[in-house]
Amino acid sequence: MTDRKSIELLSPARNLECGIEAIRHGADAVYIGAPRFGARAAAGNSIEDIAALVRFAKPYGVKIYVTVNTLLYDEELPAVDALIGELQAADVDALIVQDERLMTLNRGRLPLHSSTQMDNRTIADVRARQAAGYEQTVLARELSLEDIRTIHEAVPEMPLEAFVHGALCVSYSGRCYASEYCFGRSANRGECAQFCRLPFDLIDADGKIVTVPSGSPEGLPEGSPLRQRHLLSLKDMNRSADLEAMMDAGITSFKIEGRLKDVAYVKNITAYYRQRINAILARRPKDYCRASLGTSTISFTPNPLKSFNRGFTDYFLHGRTREPIHQPLTPKSLGEPLGSYATLTHKGGVGALHNGDGLCFFTPDGQLHGFRVNSVDAQGRIHPADPSVLKFMRSDTPLYRNFDADFERQLARPTADRRIPVRWLIEDHETGFRLTLTIKETGVSVSSTTYVQELEPAHTPQADNIRRQLMRLGDTPYTCTEEDIEIRFSDNWFIPASVLGEWRRAVVASLGLKHSVRAPQCGTQTECLRPRDEALMTCRHCLRYALGYCTRGGQRLPYREPLSLRLADGRTFPLHFDCKACEMQVLKD
Repeated sequence: MTDRKSIELLSPARNLECGIEAIRHGADAVYIGAPRFGARAAAGNSIEDIAALVRFAKPYGVKIYVTVNTLLYDEELPAVDALIGELQAADVDALIVQDERLMTLNRGRLPLHSSTQMDNRTIADVRARQAAGYEQTVLARELSLEDIRTIHEAVPEMPLEAFVHGALCVSYSGRCYASEYCFGRSANRGECAQFCRLPFDLIDADGKIVTVPSGSPEGLPEGSPLRQRHLLSLKDMNRSADLEAMMDAGITSFKIEGRLKDVAYVKNITAYYRQRINAILARRPKDYCRASLGTSTISFTPNPLKSFNRGFTDYFLHGRTREPIHQPLTPKSLGEPLGSYATLTHKGGVGALHNGDGLCFFTPDGQLHGFRVNSVDAQGRIHPADPSVLKFMRSDTPLYRNFDADFERQLARPTADRRIPVRWLIEDHETGFRLTLTIKETGVSVSSTTYVQELEPAHTPQADNIRRQLMRLGDTPYTCTEEDIEIRFSDNWFIPASVLGEWRRAVVASLGLKHSVRAPQCGTQTECLRPRDEALMTCRHCLRYALGYCTRGGQRLPYREPLSLRLADGRTFPLHFDCKACEMQVLKD
């Protein structure tokens, strides 16, 4: 039998609360921002909170990774050096980094993971990370299953991490300079202004606005002008249907995006992927095993459609397909499709709606409207908080629910409990008793022996009382049933409940301590573009392809090139299509 691969579900944490809930809902690892120098400046956390998360994670064998993945200025290096020391003292498991100087600065104090911001797309990239000493590599989101498999086969010793869910950057990570160039806010310094979510006109070399051709999957009527549309805004990633294929291709860490997301998102999406991964592990126990301990009991039904999403895409996992990967109508959350207005308001068809729900829809010209539900009457009529929105709806208008009031109420309450199954053995010996506690999943155990002057026979049966005392695991991470408690006594010995309780607490604390051993370039004040590279973005997303004008298919573009994106303020950004590389570049204006 081959060695089993340990599979890690890696969840985001905006703060300590999100990190704890990620663990409760089934994460094997959590990534969280350092106080400074993380790629999300708005998601920094104190060392004290990070240390508290580490303490909560330890009994479950859950790993805590800290993001220190911005490019650094020379004068910041002493502060980063001090930060690494603080994170080491907090006992974090690894740092996720972009700036290669951290490899020297870290000096082997903590394991380093190569961030996706390092644009890890090729065998050469991953070999370079391995040679430099990185212990895990986060692959570029744009890779296909075949790309992943090829890299894994070429560099099998390097653990590979891949995103499976959440928001997508349209540019290759680490190669987007648009925010810095346009707004003075560097994406590589954690201050992205989300240039790619803005509305643009698509114009040709003569300033003529490009229109939607027939058969285009743009989501807009044929012939409509591409004026102030979100042409770079991608849908959100959802690869939940391909987790097993990704495991077989070589991925061992599945990463959920979302360090700016709220705790409800973390709960829902973590629980959803935990269930999907568990089903695979249960079917293939000889090939894969879980990377942490414990079983999460979830009190709701996870559903990714009920959390923030712009619609979903598997994003090149199966290569480039005709399925749209972007959503030009809006960068906002659509939520879950409910069907047409006529279908939804048909008698008996509104049982899923609740007072306070948020619904949205597109008008025929592609404008998004949203409203809150005040009530739904017995005849199935929806009564919006603002009735004027009804004039924009037709009977065939598709409706989406982007806020499920009942679901959010569920998630606002405690929704998960995670426990590690254990078993007890209590036995006597000539001078006292021995109590052993064992984690069932791993066989890790601790024993404690107590000595007494003389063993005292009891006047009544003691087995039930012993079991009751040993099952009182309270707010510890552990759980057991009566069947998990073995009593090996040569006689019906008496042990006071208070003594047994104190003994139980000491053994549990010892197990926690034993299991806490963990299981498995820019020095200037302005961001510089790469030499000879005027591209603000380099993207696999291609507007020519999306419109049906891919040159590989022999289609002719009926507009004079170059095409350009134009912001509402008039700034214009030419597009370059590198058809050999199958890439689109957004150039400086």
